[in-house]
Amino acid sequence: MSDIPSSGRWLSFRLGGQLYAAPLSEVSEVIRDGELTPVPGADADLLGIRHLRGRIVPVLDGRRRLGLPQADGDDQGQVRLVMMSHGPHLVGLRVDAIGDLVTPDASEIAPPPPGGTARQDDPVHGVLPWQGSFVALLDVRRLCRLPVESEAA
Repeated sequence: MSDIPSSGRWLSFRLGGQLYAAPLSEVSEVIRDGELTPVPGADADLLGIRHLRGRIVPVLDGRRRLGLPQADGDDQGQVRLVMMSHGPHLVGLRVDAIGDLVTPDASEIAPPPPGGTARQDDPVHGVLPWQGSFVALLDVRRLCRLPVESEAA
């Protein structure tokens, strides 16, 4: 059973021409893009790590993680890092721009469209019609490739 909130507030952000959103309850902060330390041998979507108030935080490239083409001349002044927390984990996601807060009604959320990638780690939880288009709602745990927390710990 999914532990993704189907209502509440979500922070939207742009990657490519598409809007995505993460539950606001799992967004710790949004910061400007900054210097990262590369991690040799890491997955292609891991941009590197950065220090954030005494913690070492991995930073993912949102475009690569979601299989989107790389930016070509987008406004770099809009780029931000969305710091997401899931349990004890903190992971940054580089996005093209921050959008609006979205407050979906659970009845408005549709499952991801068929014909997409049926991966076990697909981070898209559902889609929400929004301002003539749609917002893809993300599962932070899957997006950041975090382990399933066992309740028997």
